[in-house]
Amino acid sequence: MSKTWQNYIKQFRHYLKLERSLSENSIEAYTRDVEKLAAYSETNFQEKSPLNLELEHLRKFVNDLAKLEISDYTHARIISGIKAFYKYLMYEDIITEDPAQLLEAPKLGRKLPDTLSYQEIVQLLEAIPLGEPEGHRNRAMLEMLYSSGLRVSELTELKKGQVFEDVGFLRVTGKGNKERLVPIGKDALKYLNIYKDDVRVHQAIAKGHEEFVFLNRRGKKLSRVMIFLIIKKTAEQAGIDKNISPHTFRHSFATHLIEGGADLRAVQEMLGHESITTTEIYTHLDRDYLRQVLTDFHPRK
Repeated sequence: MSKTWQNYIKQFRHYLKLERSLSENSIEAYTRDVEKLAAYSETNFQEKSPLNLELEHLRKFVNDLAKLEISDYTHARIISGIKAFYKYLMYEDIITEDPAQLLEAPKLGRKLPDTLSYQEIVQLLEAIPLGEPEGHRNRAMLEMLYSSGLRVSELTELKKGQVFEDVGFLRVTGKGNKERLVPIGKDALKYLNIYKDDVRVHQAIAKGHEEFVFLNRRGKKLSRVMIFLIIKKTAEQAGIDKNISPHTFRHSFATHLIEGGADLRAVQEMLGHESITTTEIYTHLDRDYLRQVLTDFHPRK
């Protein structure tokens, strides 16, 4: 890759981190997407720098992407990365016109998230073997994912000073380093205290990890991957044949609140969604129920 592309991509990374406050995973994803454009441009438009690519060049790149049989989601994500890159160049007054402004991404169907019923949540939680060393830790984590609707990154980064037991709230740091207060359930607090007072207190904690709530056997904060594996194993033990991830608990938290009649704005606040349209996806089950009521009982169904 030429030094010109490398320099602009490096500056773009700084912008995403400092101005947009994106996570390292998001920054890496955006970087890879722009690097794909850079590699394509250097092969097909050798005289062009990122500053003088035009819409027709970007469209050719996008059209050739489609021939690779990648998913619509991946296709749309790459286009999103390119748009973000050119918005950055506009933001810094490096270019005066945005060639990516009219670049169209494939239409994505809005996939409804997988959820667990309340009975399945209970079944899964009760399948955790509390007699094992990590049992109470795992129970506390899964109770917290469900009772507070946390993202997995919010769980792994949770520190002792963010837990306010006396008022039953957590202060979590979500996307874009935005903080929010979310309630924590009594059962989650119960198992958290057992883990904290009877298990964690006896661990040798690695330097720099003293403040993190949930630790692995080596006394370091748990990774996202480890939590995925714990949930997969627990689902197998519970006999639940669904594709379950940490996000499944967050989806179930929101769906069960909506089904129970919770205010959509309150759910939006607890989930940390910037837009209420993101939260509205969790109304799907409620709408299905209402539609069935209409079909069953309305005289002009």
